[in-house]
Amino acid sequence: MKRILDLALNDLSQLFRDPKILLFTIAIPIAFTFFMGFALRSTAQPPDPRLALGWVNQDPGGLISQQLYEMMSGSLAVRLVELDASAADKQLRSGDVAGVLLVPEGYSANALAGQPAQLTLLADPLSTTGQSLQQVLRTPITQLMSSLEIAQINAELLADKEPFASEAARQAEVETTFHAAVQAWTQASRNSALLVVEKAGTEGPNAPLGGNPYNQSSPGILVQFAIFQMFTSALILIQERKTRCLQRLITTNMRLSHLIAGHWLAMFAMVFMQTAILVIFGQLVLKVNYLGSPLGTLLVAIGLCMWISSMGLLIGVIAKGEEQAILFSMVAMILFASLGGAWVPLDVGSKLFNTVGHLTPAAWAMDGFQNILLRGLGLNSTIQPTLILLGYAVLFFVLAVWRFRLRKD
Repeated sequence: MKRILDLALNDLSQLFRDPKILLFTIAIPIAFTFFMGFALRSTAQPPDPRLALGWVNQDPGGLISQQLYEMMSGSLAVRLVELDASAADKQLRSGDVAGVLLVPEGYSANALAGQPAQLTLLADPLSTTGQSLQQVLRTPITQLMSSLEIAQINAELLADKEPFASEAARQAEVETTFHAAVQAWTQASRNSALLVVEKAGTEGPNAPLGGNPYNQSSPGILVQFAIFQMFTSALILIQERKTRCLQRLITTNMRLSHLIAGHWLAMFAMVFMQTAILVIFGQLVLKVNYLGSPLGTLLVAIGLCMWISSMGLLIGVIAKGEEQAILFSMVAMILFASLGGAWVPLDVGSKLFNTVGHLTPAAWAMDGFQNILLRGLGLNSTIQPTLILLGYAVLFFVLAVWRFRLRKD
């Protein structure tokens, strides 16, 4: 056992002689975690799906224009974008808004006086969005005009019984009845609705990525750069072969099993150190709740590091030089990270993509972490992913030992 530990410590001391090792082990993974988190922020905060309707109000303070604005502000189909008249045409041409609704000066006063009052919708009447806007606007405008007509008829009936003391009194009665009619229309619309649509929040456990984009980028980059450590792990064996140190060790009385175990242990320690640092950073800085199940996180991390160490050992045995080791490690990182859901959650793809992805060990590592981070599950949910990772670790370790015995150089 002492020989195994001595060999592992010797390998680690060789690795840490190169100051760049800290750059690739800590600094670059943290930088990529931030970058991927920003890239995924749009997933955690989905854009407003409603049609953008420009609102140009040249009738500020008008009774009807104010009421129309309030009704449209609560629409599930459109969202109002307040614009100046000078900017409306430019916004429409650039496609920033689907249409522009122009409320002319004196619109409310003319409508209250029974004079022609016309709203103007600037949109392509032949386009789907233009027709959708016309349909959306038809209902609230019809309700407003009918409410105004009800208010005016009511005022006339009251005036027939007893004339108003002044025009201001008549106007006050019209406004009171108008608001009551609008309220009745609103209540009737709610009661008759067959479907209630609620806007999903972007916070909370049911939000995309749990409301925190780092719930994807933190474990994803952790898995990706753990895979990249295959090169660092393989480099130990390659350098020892290049310096003939490995051949000298083989000719000593050191058992082959001790030699392989020592190198494997050094690889495991290196990958586990990186994983632990990234988990702590994610928990403390990025508010990623790895400690939702500490033992579960530890199990998945151990399974991941054992798989990486075994595959790194295999690459170190079969690679003829540093260039090949870099090539094999980069191909493995890109293949496993992309198919395993380290970059994009497998759930957003097709069933076939999900199935193919789970042929890779990286997907099971991501499942283990995200069972804790996104699904709020506990220790039991990490047992299957960990066992599968251990299975891959055994497979690659056996292949590495078999290939090691065949090498003559």
